Amino acid sequence: MDLVFAPSEIETWPIERLRPNACNAKTHGFDQVAKIAASMAKFGWTLPCMVADDGELIAGYGRILAATMLGLTDLPVIRLSHLDEAERRAYRIADNKLTEMGEWDEAVLRDEIAGLLAEDFDLSMLGISDDDLDALLRDPDALGSDGPVECEDDIPEPPVTPVSVTGDLWKLGSHRLICGDSTSADVVERLLGDVRPLLMVTDPPYGAEYDPRYCLAQPVAGPCPGPTLLRRCWRGAVCSTDAVITATLATGTGRSSVLLSQRPDGIRRRRTSLWHL
Repeated sequence: MDLVFAPSEIETWPIERLRPNACNAKTHGFDQVAKIAASMAKFGWTLPCMVADDGELIAGYGRILAATMLGLTDLPVIRLSHLDEAERRAYRIADNKLTEMGEWDEAVLRDEIAGLLAEDFDLSMLGISDDDLDALLRDPDALGSDGPVECEDDIPEPPVTPVSVTGDLWKLGSHRLICGDSTSADVVERLLGDVRPLLMVTDPPYGAEYDPRYCLAQPVAGPCPGPTLLRRCWRGAVCSTDAVITATLATGTGRSSVLLSQRPDGIRRRRTSLWHL
């Protein structure tokens, strides 16, 4: 088969020589133009614009806008001298619509994106939104279902011979994980060793949702059992002397004042942030 037309050369024209057509039905928002510009800056100008002999732009309006955003003054073009007026109008529509008819093989696309991610490639260059990237990289078995997964909340029976038992200390590279009671100072000391954390994040009052007898082991002023645990936390903290402690407290019940009163000398209250829900 012989094609009606095959380009024999690519010309370079100054951008002001082109005449965008006022009847172009395809619009380009700022975000899309910015993505096209970023792609051109990364990969180069890989697709010439299609023009008529008189400079009328037939295809490539988005690339012209991106070139203007990048401050480019010259651009590659291919002349479509063989098209008459009606054919130029038809091709302008076909050039945009035909590309929309294709579909993606999501399994192959997911593998390609995962490979690029493994190479630390900037995925913003792909023109895919963050939400779509998250969906593509999610477990494919979970795609297409926003509801709960059957049995996801079931608690499995403990194994006869557990992998880890109380007292086990796991070394995971630069991290350490211990199987034990987080309220025990001895357990925490063994976990940390010589390291003194620079940050403690805590969410009192403790004991509000489980057996309060542990919290009531010592007399506590006020109706809230949480201060006993918080006081132990303040006094037993193994943080660095210049550590930051972030405590999330309930307001409107008087509990925050009671809980904050449990902090020992040397711990200063620096900032209070309130969220109104």
